[in-house]
Amino acid sequence: MRSRDHQGTIAMKWGWVFLGVFLSLGTLSWGEKGLEIPEYDGRDRVHDLNAKNYKSVMKKYDVMVIYYHKNVDRSRSAMKQFQIEELALELAAQVLDDLDDEDIGFGLVDEKKDSAVAKKLGLDEVESIYIFADNEIIEYDGELAADTLVEFLYDVIEDPVEIIDNERELKGFHNIDEVIKLVGYFKSEKSPHYIEYDDAAEEFHPFVKFFATFDAKIAKKLKLKMNEVDFYEPFMEEPVSIPGKPYIESELVEYIEQHDRPTLRKLEPHSMYEIWEDDIDGEHIVAFAEEDDPDGFEFLEILKEVARENTDNPNLSIIWIDPDNFPLLVPYWERTFHIDLSSPQIGVVDVEDADSVWMEMDDEDDMPSADELEQWIEDVLSGKIDPDDDDDDDDDDDDDDDDDDDDDDDDDDDDDDDDDDDDDDDDDDDDDDDDDDDDDDDDDDDDDDDDDDDDDDDDDDDE
Repeated sequence: MRSRDHQGTIAMKWGWVFLGVFLSLGTLSWGEKGLEIPEYDGRDRVHDLNAKNYKSVMKKYDVMVIYYHKNVDRSRSAMKQFQIEELALELAAQVLDDLDDEDIGFGLVDEKKDSAVAKKLGLDEVESIYIFADNEIIEYDGELAADTLVEFLYDVIEDPVEIIDNERELKGFHNIDEVIKLVGYFKSEKSPHYIEYDDAAEEFHPFVKFFATFDAKIAKKLKLKMNEVDFYEPFMEEPVSIPGKPYIESELVEYIEQHDRPTLRKLEPHSMYEIWEDDIDGEHIVAFAEEDDPDGFEFLEILKEVARENTDNPNLSIIWIDPDNFPLLVPYWERTFHIDLSSPQIGVVDVEDADSVWMEMDDEDDMPSADELEQWIEDVLSGKIDPDDDDDDDDDDDDDDDDDDDDDDDDDDDDDDDDDDDDDDDDDDDDDDDDDDDDDDDDDDDDDDDDDDDDDDDDDDDE
């Protein structure tokens, strides 16, 4: 199960971007037949499920798609968003309405009004899509867009195991390299070992691709022995034989669960949230490269080489994103990560706050060598390159500002003290001057008195 605590908001924003563009395409119309993009016909096909009707509604369909949504009664903006979501489901239901092989139904469960239904069906994560098929519950972890959801449902209704009968199908098997896949060699469909294999496939369907052959010539080209299963990691040239054949279902399930995080994996629209939430210690190593671009292809080949050399490192998992698959997200990524996606990029991203550090390319015309790329990745894994370092720099800047404020305060205090001392000195000088003036006046008075006495004495003598 997924958790949206720290990146769910970003994930939902991605979904709205894709959903909006696809629904807008529905308004286009062409003059000729053969390329008519579906437009919503206005017919309600999505059921509002409640305690009274959910059992009867679900019995009508081979596959039931249920959107467990939050209550939007008190929020106008949430109501508008929900209407967009519901429209995407209506369009998907319309497209699949005439499907011959399977009857696929769509329903809504309100977290507040239909909590009892959610509990009985095992719906425990709001804003998630659950698919009920063949006694299995599949949680859809992709974008809420009609085209992506329909494509995913086509995979759901396929058999969990695809049989390889001839050379062309074997070539098709080898051309699949972007997902985890397994292939086994068994005597027949009735073999108990194949039945165990098929049961294990149902546990991971449709996220992990399971193949099998009953042809000895095909098995020889795959280098498989009877009842043996090979595990292929994405973009790896050589498979790994699962030890302990013949296997029971639980052994196969356990092995796959232990190896379900590839060294290099591609971000896909139908599983983007699941991949993004499967971080290592809150971080992702992310590589942007356009496969159809010469530089992007070259960089991707170097990336695959590094992944193959380090496939045994459990701490290494690189997410490859082809910008061509997400054109509306390119401006968001460039703005958020401060990078230019017109050329290949690789960086480490903190999934909580989107802080990131990106490898510096010395020459845009020359891609880094495998050794240079591997050294950069080793620096990331060792902690020498860490997106959290930016947070430390911000803290240091704050500390510097505080120190400057303290220094300014100290300077102000010193100036005040100096002013006080100067005032005291001036007061003392004024007092001294006053005292001196008083003394001078007293001396003058004394001299005048003496002169008067002398004059009196002279007068007496004359008489």
